[in-house]
Amino acid sequence: MSSPDWVILIVTLCVIILYGVYKGRTTKNLDGYFLSNRSMPWYLVLLSIMGTQASAITFLSAPGQAYTDGMRFVQYYFGLPLAMIVICIFFVPVFKRLKVYTAYEFLENRFDVKTRTFTSFLFQLSRGLSTGISIYAPSLILSSLLGWNIFWTNIIMGGLLIIYTVTGGARAVAYTQKLQLIIIITGMVIAGYMVVHLMPSNVGLVDALQMGGRAGKMNIITSGTTIKGFDWKDKYNIWSGVIGGFFLALSYFGTDQSQVGRYLTAKDNHESKIGLLMNGLVKVPMQFLILLIGVLVFSFYQYNKSPIYFNDTQVVLAKETTFKDSLVRVESLYQHLAAQDNHGADLLKGEYRRILKKALPDQDVNDANYIFLRFVIDHLPEGLIGLLIAVIFLAAWGSIAAALNALASCTVVDIHKKFINKELTPRMDYRISKLYTLCWGIFCIVVAESASNLGNSLIETVNILGSLFYGVILGIFLVAFWFKRIMGTATFYSAIISEIIIIIIYKADVISFLWLNVIGALLVIGISWVLQMLAPRKV
Repeated sequence: MSSPDWVILIVTLCVIILYGVYKGRTTKNLDGYFLSNRSMPWYLVLLSIMGTQASAITFLSAPGQAYTDGMRFVQYYFGLPLAMIVICIFFVPVFKRLKVYTAYEFLENRFDVKTRTFTSFLFQLSRGLSTGISIYAPSLILSSLLGWNIFWTNIIMGGLLIIYTVTGGARAVAYTQKLQLIIIITGMVIAGYMVVHLMPSNVGLVDALQMGGRAGKMNIITSGTTIKGFDWKDKYNIWSGVIGGFFLALSYFGTDQSQVGRYLTAKDNHESKIGLLMNGLVKVPMQFLILLIGVLVFSFYQYNKSPIYFNDTQVVLAKETTFKDSLVRVESLYQHLAAQDNHGADLLKGEYRRILKKALPDQDVNDANYIFLRFVIDHLPEGLIGLLIAVIFLAAWGSIAAALNALASCTVVDIHKKFINKELTPRMDYRISKLYTLCWGIFCIVVAESASNLGNSLIETVNILGSLFYGVILGIFLVAFWFKRIMGTATFYSAIISEIIIIIIYKADVISFLWLNVIGALLVIGISWVLQMLAPRKV
């Protein structure tokens, strides 16, 4: 990067850190540290919810997802608005009435301590791992494209945000997410404008979208059906999006402490509900526009020759093997190919990836996650590159900071104060909360350092990981809300059995991951009902 890019990047990050430390001043107790004294207005709740779910993976991977697979990923979010309504009706009033710190406290009131602890454990396991990936994903891409060492990139990516997250807790998270989102949205709008601006003078936005449509990239609605009937392994279609996406969103926003903790900071029920409902209105259009940038980048490369492969780091490594001559030969053929020969280009790209896979057998050679950032670095002017790199950092920080705050709150409230030390003073609560936030930050960095070969696009990887746990967690809460005759022991054992079954189904690869959320929730309900019927007096 150029000097102006570095200046913009460093200044932006420093402003966020200082702003977070400044705004993080709050009452030094659990209410202040984890819930900002339950004083946030709805618009800060909305921005915090959006900032938590819109990780760096969203802005890095989603354009690449649309570039390779079209717009159909947007269907993944179609169930979200309905989920917001259900959460406002059933979840928010209960959580606010009980004045809980974590969603899982409610489960002890409804069931017993073991069900609460197990559910909190499932959340902490899934969120800890996914947060590690949220650190690793942008670090991997930045290190590859900018030549940074991945080890130190992970530490910088995770370490800097720990400063204001540990210092200021939920208040720092909420206020920094407000500023982060403003910068992020501004950066993405500029990036979208620049994609169109850099095309030939006779090509406008409509022309670019029409070209994407002719290539099958504007596949916003898909049915998931083939000549053989409905394809249950099809990842994104209207049915998996509305039904599977509904269950996933219901679990994520209704039972995941990283989101529950955002709207528990609101001053009252009304503010929480407005924040959630506005999120339901804003999220789908926002994700649509982010994916649309990927389609525009695709159209841009119809007029400008794209790289034969978007991840230069892997190319450098592959050329240190005996396959160097083969790679150079294909590159030479590609360079002499006419820009309009898309069929020939696709064949050569496929051949290039096959050679890379032979040269690097232990590495994933899917470069979809690198498409958008490679475009930024190759084609955008000085200064704007630094801003877009800052966007990646800020998006990562927004989601990771909220996750660390949520993980720490669950560890303190559901574990430490329950089993280790029940007699903590408010000042001791505050200190131990900061310590657990630091510990979780270190844990997530360790996960990031250990992660590799994540497979398809990073945004899919994180959602798959969530789907392995979210359905079961949701099922426990649905039983708690709507099946009053089912008690704690039946729910506890049904959750364990259901989680094992979900992992087996996923390993068998017989159905798309979005459906795991539906199956997990229904399994918990069905198995707990059976167990309760079999031993009504004991269970």
